[in-house]
Amino acid sequence: MNPATYLAFCGLCVLLAITPGPDTFLTLRYSLIRTRTGLASAAGSSLGSLVWAALVGIGLATLLEQSADAYRIVRLLGGLYLIYLGIRAFWFSRKHRAADAGAPETTPVRRGAFGAFGAGLLSCCLNPKVGLFFLAVVPQFLPQHGGRFGLTMVLGATDAVISMVYLGSVSFVAAKANVWLKRPRVTKMLERVSGAILAALGIGTIATAALE
Repeated sequence: MNPATYLAFCGLCVLLAITPGPDTFLTLRYSLIRTRTGLASAAGSSLGSLVWAALVGIGLATLLEQSADAYRIVRLLGGLYLIYLGIRAFWFSRKHRAADAGAPETTPVRRGAFGAFGAGLLSCCLNPKVGLFFLAVVPQFLPQHGGRFGLTMVLGATDAVISMVYLGSVSFVAAKANVWLKRPRVTKMLERVSGAILAALGIGTIATAALE
């Protein structure tokens, strides 16, 4: 791959990263907790690119692309997971309201960096936007014969780095606004808005997959 072609691929990765989607809203949501969890979510989402790259490299993605039913199942699972994240965001906002009112919390809320990382990773692995990018775009930058797996992983790592830079920047910007964002009323509002967006994205994904 010559430098011009590689730069063209990097440009596509930038467009993929900055297009609003579940990974962005998930990073913002975890950044409301603390910068570390926001960065962990960003790292998980970015690492998902390597998972998709590995699937392309070993040929499993080709089988997924050729099977409309298999790809539809992945999209349905992704949609259901986004709806789950949206509902959980509303649940957390209700817990905040109960805590503000002095009511004791009956169950602990798991909001550590490991949980944020896992949520980001799973979100990316079930994200149809990322899947379509690796299924349809990445193979166009691969040679016809020889060295496909290694180059696929290099392209996946490139997308992961670009995604991490963007999502990490989103997390740091949210951290800079931490004083304003940490106001209970603002936090509850943002959690509900982000939850509604995630749920809407999930419903849209499921509806699109069901109609195809």
